[in-house]
Amino acid sequence: MSKRIALFTDDAGWHGKQLRLAFAQHGYDCEYVSLTECHFSMQADSLPIIIPHFEQQLPDAVFVRGVAGGSLQEVVLYLDFLHALKIMGIPVYNDGHAIERSVDKGMTSFLLQHAGLPTPPTWVLRNREDALAIAEAELKQGHLLISKPLFGSQGEGIRRIEKMTDLLWLTASGGVYYLQRFVHCAGVGFSDKRVFVINGQAVAAMRRRGKSWLNNVAQGASCESIELNAEVAALAIKATAALSMDYAGVDIIQDKDGRYSVIEVNSIPAWKGLESACDVNIAQLLVDDLIQRYL
Repeated sequence: MSKRIALFTDDAGWHGKQLRLAFAQHGYDCEYVSLTECHFSMQADSLPIIIPHFEQQLPDAVFVRGVAGGSLQEVVLYLDFLHALKIMGIPVYNDGHAIERSVDKGMTSFLLQHAGLPTPPTWVLRNREDALAIAEAELKQGHLLISKPLFGSQGEGIRRIEKMTDLLWLTASGGVYYLQRFVHCAGVGFSDKRVFVINGQAVAAMRRRGKSWLNNVAQGASCESIELNAEVAALAIKATAALSMDYAGVDIIQDKDGRYSVIEVNSIPAWKGLESACDVNIAQLLVDDLIQRYL
């Protein structure tokens, strides 16, 4: 019987091809599937989860490369599929709980702070008057703020609050305000570090240099290889553990005083930019880890 993997994604692209090649080297067939195409079927004569290409037999494991956006009900349903597969004994990499923790920036910030890890002061709230009061107080103390959507990636929807007039356009994202103190990075220009962690090991790292204060590769940041020092590696590993992830892309920034802060932990990180700067095959490392530990 053939060995088969479901790769959950809505756009397989380069990453999907890399993973498919890596699974093939271990003798596994890899099918691209969108979580939007799955459904529950609680009947006596069928599998409880119907996954395209896996109607007769569930996959040996699933690799999560993307969870579609949508209404709250839709996103909860997609995560329910991941939770249910894990309950049924199917390895899910990263699992639904890890994705829930990281896709929600408020919970990420809480878990980092709860674990005692350095992360910028952050406020997550519903009330507009309170959000404005916090922003006004921060500006008066000489701090800039970043306003982010609670759910979002690749730098979309992020704005920087620099002066009092900026408060005029401070808007909630989905009814929620997420405000984080802006960190002025060490050195010239704008940069941070992206550390890729797999199974408790920092396997690669790069510096991202932004064209502006946003250091996302999707927003035009350049990538360069760096030597990973022990402090940064340990911080990335602890952040990944705090969110209980098999693997993660951890963003760390160093401030003007030399202190490091964790600003993001991504459970579905891209790695094309990382590979452009580092001589490492991330897809192979991920697939090797999944198979060795779970299959």
